[in-house]
Amino acid sequence: MTSSTLVSSPRANPPAPKRVAVRARQTLDWGSIGTYAALGAITIFCLAPFYWMVVTSLKGPDDIFDNSLLPLSPTLENYAAVFGAQNTFVFALRNSMIIAGSVTLIALFFGVTAAYAIARLEFRGKNVVLGLFLATSMFPGVAILTPLFQLFADFGWIDTYQAMIIPDVSFALPLGVYILVSFFRAMPWELEAAARVDGCTRGQAFRKIILPLAVPGVFTTAILVFISAWNEFMIANAMSQTAAAQPVTVAIAQFTGISQYDKPYGTQMAAGVIVTIPLIILVLIFQRRIVSGLTAGGVK
Repeated sequence: MTSSTLVSSPRANPPAPKRVAVRARQTLDWGSIGTYAALGAITIFCLAPFYWMVVTSLKGPDDIFDNSLLPLSPTLENYAAVFGAQNTFVFALRNSMIIAGSVTLIALFFGVTAAYAIARLEFRGKNVVLGLFLATSMFPGVAILTPLFQLFADFGWIDTYQAMIIPDVSFALPLGVYILVSFFRAMPWELEAAARVDGCTRGQAFRKIILPLAVPGVFTTAILVFISAWNEFMIANAMSQTAAAQPVTVAIAQFTGISQYDKPYGTQMAAGVIVTIPLIILVLIFQRRIVSGLTAGGVK
């Protein structure tokens, strides 16, 4: 009796490690469900405004305020109105490409050289210089809008590209320097030292060794700077007065309706979709490079 009880008792009670493994597996499953639920909620929160903009752009003037999640009678008349003769959307797209492209090129040229100097060279006060760059990015643009307008008016620059390019560069450059400094610091010094031993000057080592390896960080900085300049409105609205230099953000805000008091919500939504889709495609295509550039220096 006693011996049978002793033999059967281990079978009646499973070993403790198995119960621990099952409990850990259950906890892991609940954690995964919570993670995916949180990611889904964040995704919906971020995409909901864009989805509403797309839905509104497909509605006619009589259906704009019906608050339906799907257009009852989809139409493309808003997209046709965007490129209508009463709007200057095509010219605004050209202006935005010129302004954003110029800002990106100038910010990359100065940002790469400044970030390399801060990350790789030894000189007094380089941490102070980096701090000044970051402090500049936190300065409110509205505080310098009036002095900038007066200064550019004295120069005769109002309604010109340079009146928007120069302020955009001053706000985009600190972001570029901050990203590139982290990327350059993550590179091993041995690569540059080996190039110097082989006879390269510091400039040659930078151009032939360091810069090609920094392509992910440079590419990430270029995309972020371009998006920032493309979406800028406040300075562009103050500095541009005619269609000759107005970027697309200002042109959308000045769309006109059928009458003086008619607000073209559908046309503005359609223009917003047209402007946003290229940026979304750009980010989705190069998302791996963006992530690698932003996380550079996080792991040694």
